[in-house]
Amino acid sequence: MRYGFVVPWGDAADIGDLAEAAEGASWDGLFVWEPVWGVDAWISLALAAVRTSKIRLGTMLTPPSRRRPWELAGQVATVDRLSNGRVTLGVGLGAVDSGFDTFGEECDRRTRAELMDECLDVVCGLWNGQPFEYTGRHYSVQPSEFPTIGNIEQSPRVPIWCVGALGRPKSMARALRWDGVIPQVLDPETEGGARQADLLEVAELRTMIESGPNPGADIVVEGQWTQHSPAAYANAGATWWIESMWGAMSEHSPVAAAYDRLREGPPR
Repeated sequence: MRYGFVVPWGDAADIGDLAEAAEGASWDGLFVWEPVWGVDAWISLALAAVRTSKIRLGTMLTPPSRRRPWELAGQVATVDRLSNGRVTLGVGLGAVDSGFDTFGEECDRRTRAELMDECLDVVCGLWNGQPFEYTGRHYSVQPSEFPTIGNIEQSPRVPIWCVGALGRPKSMARALRWDGVIPQVLDPETEGGARQADLLEVAELRTMIESGPNPGADIVVEGQWTQHSPAAYANAGATWWIESMWGAMSEHSPVAAAYDRLREGPPR
């Protein structure tokens, strides 16, 4: 089991400070969320990259449906080079109540899924270098001779973690294509419409992964160690525990709260 921490709130300079604190306290990764409007996730992670040397850095998560694939590919590749290959890209459809409708982003679930699939196809194609050509329903790319720096440090690519809705075959098939699954259970009775997968569901997912196209892929569970047992999830087959404290967003200083939690170290 590896242990990461997702920052509930902070400016780019705060992310640099928190990443340094996380590495000093032996966390394995630090993650940020990517808002529709607000602090830029990849600028923040770039600062974190130059302040650290060991921990993984990434997003929890990026909604590709609202990103230009070539811009996302360039941002991720830049931070991957800057960090000497320590980036993980976490993706999902995103929460529409986080500003999608306010700023005119696509809200239809099926369309966002199509956009995400095509965006990731283009991103990975560009990482592989030129010549690259792509024709999809939403995006079209022609080979380019324009001089650029597009290479990534990691091989065969930056790891991609994808949200997969348990019990939804299309969603799970999408997630199982990639390097890690962030399992969710859609539940209208739960705040936000989804809940964390339980131990049995994680164990069943591990069995599914081992018989699928990417055996050994990560299972990424997000929660608070005071409410759930990371060790129990590890025994069920999870490989990453992402400590989250979203309640800190309503505190007087969410950055100070995050810093205090990071200094305590991961719940090993």
